[in-house]
Amino acid sequence: MRKLLFALLACSGLVYGQVPAASAPATKGPATVENQFLSDFAITRGFTLGRPVRIQPTPDGKAVLYLRSEGRSSSMRLYEFDVATGSAREILSPDRLLKGSEEKLSPEEKAQRERQRVSTRGITNYQLSEDGNLILVSLSGRLFVYTRANRSVRELSVGPGTILDPKFSPDGTQVSYVNDADIYTFELATFQKRRITTGGSADLSNGLAEFVAQEEMGRFAGYWWSPDSRFIAYQQSDARAVEVWQPADPAKPEPTEYTQRYPRPGKNNVKVRLGVTPATGGETTWLDWNSDRYPYLATVKWDKGGPLTLVVQTRLQRELAVLTADETGKTKLLFTESDPMWVNLDQEVPRWLSDGSGFLWTSERDGAPQLELRDPKGALLRVLVPPGTGYVPDKSNLSVDEKARLVYFRAGDDPTSTQLFRVSLDGGEPVALTSKPGQHTFARSKDQGVYVVSATDPQNMMRSSVYRADGTLVGKLPSDAVEPPFKPNVEFVKVGPGTGYHCSLVRPRNFDPRRRYPVIVQVYGGPGAQQVVASMGSYLRTQWLADQGYIVVSIDNRGTPRRGRAWERAIVGSFGTVPLDGQVAGLQALAKRFPELDTGRVGITGWSFGGYMSALAVLRRPDIFKAAVAGAPVADWLDYDTHYTERYLGLPAENARGYKESSLLTYAPELERPLLLVHGTSDDNVFFLHTLKLSDALFRAGKEHEVLPLSGLTHMVPDPEVRIRLEERIAAFFRKNL
Repeated sequence: MRKLLFALLACSGLVYGQVPAASAPATKGPATVENQFLSDFAITRGFTLGRPVRIQPTPDGKAVLYLRSEGRSSSMRLYEFDVATGSAREILSPDRLLKGSEEKLSPEEKAQRERQRVSTRGITNYQLSEDGNLILVSLSGRLFVYTRANRSVRELSVGPGTILDPKFSPDGTQVSYVNDADIYTFELATFQKRRITTGGSADLSNGLAEFVAQEEMGRFAGYWWSPDSRFIAYQQSDARAVEVWQPADPAKPEPTEYTQRYPRPGKNNVKVRLGVTPATGGETTWLDWNSDRYPYLATVKWDKGGPLTLVVQTRLQRELAVLTADETGKTKLLFTESDPMWVNLDQEVPRWLSDGSGFLWTSERDGAPQLELRDPKGALLRVLVPPGTGYVPDKSNLSVDEKARLVYFRAGDDPTSTQLFRVSLDGGEPVALTSKPGQHTFARSKDQGVYVVSATDPQNMMRSSVYRADGTLVGKLPSDAVEPPFKPNVEFVKVGPGTGYHCSLVRPRNFDPRRRYPVIVQVYGGPGAQQVVASMGSYLRTQWLADQGYIVVSIDNRGTPRRGRAWERAIVGSFGTVPLDGQVAGLQALAKRFPELDTGRVGITGWSFGGYMSALAVLRRPDIFKAAVAGAPVADWLDYDTHYTERYLGLPAENARGYKESSLLTYAPELERPLLLVHGTSDDNVFFLHTLKLSDALFRAGKEHEVLPLSGLTHMVPDPEVRIRLEERIAAFFRKNL
């Protein structure tokens, strides 16, 4: 959903969080609804607008590029921080590029941003040429190239059509892009464009990643340049056998141009093949692999120092194969990874070393993620990061200093935090570079002379600092963000038998230890995402809710990541039991430890998988949960997509019991607690269909419930006015029912 992961944005602001924080000073008098905070929270997207994002040092380490909006605006601009002077300046803005014209996005561009969970406007992405001299920006269906040396901008005459996935060739002489499902190149010296593929259409596209690749695999590219800029490898997607779904807005019944091919469990997927063609155009050489056994093209890499390398998966994702390809299209198997449950993907690997001596790989075969160095034939040379380190695959921030033979990455044995580490390619113990509880990421220049560390902790929102290679602080990237008016009163604990459950508790800022408080469980509970994370931003909206007289708790149950293979895979075969049992067990353990929790008054709320969990909780455990707000819930897993659902539940024909046990429709006749369903009517991830089907089942069973449709909204809720009203409605619902 992209593992349903980014649905956390919808209900908790952003996935920036917090660790055991000191309580803010207690306020006197009864808790009140702070409408000014709610307004500020909504307008600033959880106080994240105005902070630097998409941070990228230039290859020579002399500057740092980043995107940033104003604190109360979602329109992004491009900035450059000068390392020598420590000053920053704006270099590109939407007004400069569009000359006052209104930004317009095609339905395809909107869909791509939805897959990437981008809700801002303006310059939302950019690409730097390998030499650092040029910057490529796509805006409103137009392409612009900025030359850093003379600060000039020129627009590329790419013509009409839907422009997607623009990028520089490795040598920086060309820009490639997909226009109406075919690949084109644009020669910067001559200003001439060339069509590379033909025959592209909505149903047979060239150079575009299909829906499940973007939503579930984390792969957004559909074509790749060779390191010498002579060839282009591209994906051709045949979607003609896949069902057509239309995420239309019922409030706008006029016909829509945008439809999508949506593959459901047990039904047809998009058929994908990979070809290589000269960058000047010509015949395509199609790669040959056993696509019947491995129908999913999961990852493609064409790194300097390595051959064209691809990772392919079986349909049930219990095995993947790492292959290399030669100029004839013949593929060679390097090795396979298998797991009787499923094999996780890591889009950061394989990562070839530029001297061709081998590549980095991630495996879980020893019980938890580990980083490996393998030789060019795929044989294991050594384990660089052992399982006990808490390596974070797919978000590892991998960076390699080949001259110093060092690998930089993210890890941490505390799953609520991520720290920065380095390790030698020649072996040895990983060295921690940070230790403070919180979330840490970094970006390093190609020459390794400059790096940027971004961090959030219990006392601060995300901030980004620029350092030289020797650790000298250059300065902080300027922020225009509105700062939150308080620090969350959050406590982190681990409770329960055995390995226990990581939990967070947010108490009112005027907390009275003599009182017992009703409890609201803020839940996600599904694969691929954590609710209990050490970052301030994750608990701001939660604090607002707690201040109205609740203790808000979160529990990461079995099935969530960063607790090892066995913990994560405990949910295989059914969503309807283990996750909910974990929430109940964690809640009961918290109640034993904290008498201020009134477990006779417990509500639950979440979005996406968290919405599913919330509805499941009041349907299956009304003895524990007295009211629920379910945002964008998956009502029936037969109506979700193949790659996500089959990974955990298998094929419907082979696991009918698991699908039935996991379906909310199965338990609809048992509803006896208040339930509010909230859903965007134009959601193209968890379709509005899910809430309609659940509401219909409840209605037919004679069960009262509430439905709040968010007209025209998708899986995200970026509209400030809608966000304010939604939070007020959720608070009122719990005030009435708890």
